[in-house]
Amino acid sequence: MINEPQKLNILVVGSGGREHAFVQKCLQSPLADQVFATPGNGGMASEVECFNVAVEDITGLVELAKDKKIGLVIVGPEIPLSLGLVDALQAVGIPAYGPNKTGAQLESSKAFCKDFFARHNIPTANYAKFTEVEPALEYLKSHPAPIVIKASGLAAGKGVIMANTQDEASEAIKDMLVDGAFGESGAEIVIEETLYGEEASIHAIVSGDDFVCLPSSQDHKRAGEGDTGLNTGGMGAYSPTSRISPEMQSQIERDVIRPTLDGFKKDGIDFRGTLYAGLMLTEQGVKVLEYNVRFGDPETQVLLPMIADDIVPVLLASAKGEKLPNSLNFKPGAAIVIVLAAGGYPGSYKKGEVISFPQEIPSGTAIVHAGTKRAADGTISTNGGRVLGISAQASNLQTAAELAYLVCDQVEFESKYLRRDIGHRELTR
Repeated sequence: MINEPQKLNILVVGSGGREHAFVQKCLQSPLADQVFATPGNGGMASEVECFNVAVEDITGLVELAKDKKIGLVIVGPEIPLSLGLVDALQAVGIPAYGPNKTGAQLESSKAFCKDFFARHNIPTANYAKFTEVEPALEYLKSHPAPIVIKASGLAAGKGVIMANTQDEASEAIKDMLVDGAFGESGAEIVIEETLYGEEASIHAIVSGDDFVCLPSSQDHKRAGEGDTGLNTGGMGAYSPTSRISPEMQSQIERDVIRPTLDGFKKDGIDFRGTLYAGLMLTEQGVKVLEYNVRFGDPETQVLLPMIADDIVPVLLASAKGEKLPNSLNFKPGAAIVIVLAAGGYPGSYKKGEVISFPQEIPSGTAIVHAGTKRAADGTISTNGGRVLGISAQASNLQTAAELAYLVCDQVEFESKYLRRDIGHRELTR
């Protein structure tokens, strides 16, 4: 059991829906004295004090944490993790939730991740990695489309091309390796076989040898209804998915999560933080598409409302490398989040559209801010592609969806765009 720590100041690093969901959850914690965010967004600025320190400014973030006597830093996005923010905070004795720079490579380099899978026999798609265009095109001849081309580095969820033809695959390879479509992130690419099945996610909170899993979730990546259109950072999510039965959950913990933690140990990586496994449920069994090393966005917005326990002592124990509880208590039922995006996303879109909100929202629902900005007079306007997340938690997914869409229809801004079919697979099973 976790020893109850003293009240502490918490700093949430990031500016998206994931971070706002964490701010909201931390504000409910009896352990939270003060909650701060940086750089925050319009919603966070309405609830807590925000600072204008960028997520890439490692020195500035450490100074801020020292200045505000922070007892726990929750690192939301992948960029500061890959830049070593956790290492820098640990060096000055400030506990930070998230992996160190070495552990963060699992997300910051898809090539590193795939090699890790191969080394530790974790089930995944067959692959090859390249930094030169000619060998990549040669490999394509013996591995015809449909095939997946990935930028190895961080590309905000957009560096994955599902090529249905040889021409599309060749073009994607040249775009990345010759034309630098993803800059340094695409200087190395991974080509892997296409897996068929349904995608799902499992998030685990890790502390060295110890882990505790959260409920399963399913994200909707494509911009258009019916899972069509361009890949995005996520247009909505729900939890749990019935595709992951309790038996399959146990199998994933045994065949994926545990071997990963054993692999860290063998490789000398002291991993603490989130393991977010993107899974493909194939006819041949569960395969890992990739690992992320932070909570997913928008998945965080459905997972945190489902946790009945105070999450702060669990995150603190992970940050300190201490024992985690054997399990967490979850609320019954289901949760859903619908993303309200700016028209044009994930391509170009306008910013600065004033948002109007309902006076009241139903019990069990929440408005989570992502790409928003707050003016001095309190006016909230759009400031990103994914603007808001409307979440709802209820006894079943159908009810949660109805509640969330009810609120979606009461929020207005000029170019508002949303998918009306979030959770469609689950709702039609």
